[in-house]
Amino acid sequence: MTQPITARFQLNYGEFQLAVDLKLPGSGVTVLFGHSGSGKTTLLRCIAGLEHAPVGFLEINGNLWQDSGQGLFLPTYKRSLGYVFQEANLFPHLTVERNLQFGLKRIEKPPEAINLQHILELLGIDHLLKRKPDCLSGGERQRVAIARALALNPEILLMDEPLASLDFKRKQEILPFLSRLNQELNIPVLYVTHSQQEVAQLADNLVIMADGKAIASGPLSETLSRLDVPLAHDREAASVWPVTIVEHEADYELTRVAFSGGTLSLPLVDAAIGTPLRLQIYASDVSIVLEAPTATSILNVLPATITGLTDDHGGGLTVVRLQVGTQALLAHITRKSALLLNLHIDMAVYAQIKGTSILN
Repeated sequence: MTQPITARFQLNYGEFQLAVDLKLPGSGVTVLFGHSGSGKTTLLRCIAGLEHAPVGFLEINGNLWQDSGQGLFLPTYKRSLGYVFQEANLFPHLTVERNLQFGLKRIEKPPEAINLQHILELLGIDHLLKRKPDCLSGGERQRVAIARALALNPEILLMDEPLASLDFKRKQEILPFLSRLNQELNIPVLYVTHSQQEVAQLADNLVIMADGKAIASGPLSETLSRLDVPLAHDREAASVWPVTIVEHEADYELTRVAFSGGTLSLPLVDAAIGTPLRLQIYASDVSIVLEAPTATSILNVLPATITGLTDDHGGGLTVVRLQVGTQALLAHITRKSALLLNLHIDMAVYAQIKGTSILN
């Protein structure tokens, strides 16, 4: 059974202060999200021991890595972690295979604890072992860097904007591999990004950083739908739902997927029944009606309950938080519509979902 990660740090750089007190899950991908200068990377470096916060406490997998109250600070080389930076930082004169072997020589672990072949297959780089870094694409180099970090069999994997240096095409190439790692490896991942798309595609849990503080933390769907944090008001605000394929309607080129509150129709998905998917639903693609429509071109109309309302001052919008089954759903509607419909908390309505996108 995994144990939670406890991370408390206070660090003062004059104009910037880091002050966080977090209890994070000991499994899955926790994304640290925020704008540049919010403290994401500083927090990650404190966890790695690359920054020594004078006031700090860090416990991972039941192991104490820092406790300033006891004068304990484990140096980075004694922490069982893997670290992936923005740049791959591979040794250019060594092949991929020798780059991977370089770190293994410096650790003391039984060979059976390191299933390097499995990691190579998950990341799709087992055919690249004899190449040197200058013969790899940017996405391939970064996958090798991830494999090198995982080869150390760490208790935690830290990733500091690993896709930031890649163009859009290379990012789309590597994201499915990162999703696969999350599904098949039982290693907690702390992932720093300022990309909302990476949040939606990868996160199981989300920490939103601003001005050196964690202003929100929790499971992805709950945190994305909180009306007191900026993401819910953003133009690209979205809900992310886990769903499962239950039927293909080949005649209509549609696929039915089930979630905790019912089913949805999607454009035909080339995957087997029972396949889990992650869906993204933009708040701008959700409308609200008071009664179930009898004639509409929108296939996905779901009963919902309003659990929150707030005006997005300056944009003429009202942000509505809905509950559909056990899933939270955001809707962006005009303030005029909210007034004309007399929307209020605990009101039963219907949510019309005009579009969805499959994230994995």
